[in-house]
Parts: sequence; structure tokens; C-alpha cells
Amino acid sequence: MTADDRSGGRLEVIAGPMFAGKTEELVRRVHRAQVARRGVLVVAHELDTRSGPGRVASHSGLEMPSRSVRDAEEIPGLVAEGTELVAVDEAQFFGPDLVGVVTALADTGLVVVVAGLSVTFDGRAFAPLPELMSVAESVTKLTAVCAVCGRDAAFHVRLEATPADDDALAPTSGHVGGSESYEARCRQHRAG
Repeated sequence: MTADDRSGGRLEVIAGPMFAGKTEELVRRVHRAQVARRGVLVVAHELDTRSGPGRVASHSGLEMPSRSVRDAEEIPGLVAEGTELVAVDEAQFFGPDLVGVVTALADTGLVVVVAGLSVTFDGRAFAPLPELMSVAESVTKLTAVCAVCGRDAAFHVRLEATPADDDALAPTSGHVGGSESYEARCRQHRAG
């Protein structure tokens, strides 16, 4: 691969709280690449079972076929010849290893789009998103709508305390939690 072949590689990050439309934006970008007849690989973590294995799905119901993996290190092995865009949903499930994997993919000339939570339910930075944002060519930071007042919400909260409150992910019933477990909140209403 020549230096010119690698010039198109880049990392794009879509970040925000729950219910901000991160997966919808990821699906929109994938769809545009497909319309342009670019080879696409969509990857989800196996913990995201909102619509069953082999699909990424938004809270609003948009879905797209995907490949499910347990670890970030599995992603490069899924990249087939002709792939130009790699889309990764629910980045927070992959942990810090995702940063090196997607950076290496972008370095080979691929466009890599990663979507994930930027904050935990208690308002802390959610790794690896801060690290990914720092090495990305572009970052799209989305907000949701506060469930209390309707303002822009950069946070989400867990509605009920659980024994796993120290677990930032705390999947509900073995899957990614939804509106039954979480609400988007603005800065003013994130504490209650």
C-alpha cells in the first residue's frame, strides 16, 4: 500500500449519552457509504442484544446487519478485501483495546466510524470514548432530550439503584438497558 492509498484513512467518533441518536447517526453514515457502493463492515459487541445477534439497533428501532464480537482484537480479522468503511457501535463495551485497533485500521486507509457512550450513568467519562475522541479526525457530540425539562441532555441516569451500581454498564436482564432503566437528563436534573 502506498502513502496515497492510506490518505483516505480516518477515525470518526459519534459520542453522547443514551437516547442521543448515536446508533441512528452510525446507521445513516453506513447507509450513505452503501449508496456510494463502498464496502462496509458493521461491528457490534456481543453484549448488545437489543434486536438479537447480528444486528445493530437504535432505541428508535433502526436496524442494520452487523457482525458480533467479544473483543476489539477480533475486528481486524473481519475486514474483507474491498472494505472501505468499518463502523463500530457501543464502543464502551470494547474497553481500552479498541483505541489501538481502530487507530491501526485507520492507518491502513480505512474510514472507521465509532459510536458510543461518552458518560456513565453517574456522569463520569466513559472509556474508551475520551481516548478515541482525542485521536479522531472528527467528533460528533450528540445530546438527548432531558426527560424532566426537555432541554439538551448530555447525561443519562439509572432510574433504580441496583446491586451492581458500581458497574458502569450494568446491563438489564443480560442486554443493553433502555428507557425502562435509564433516562436522559440535562446538567440541572442529572442529580435527581
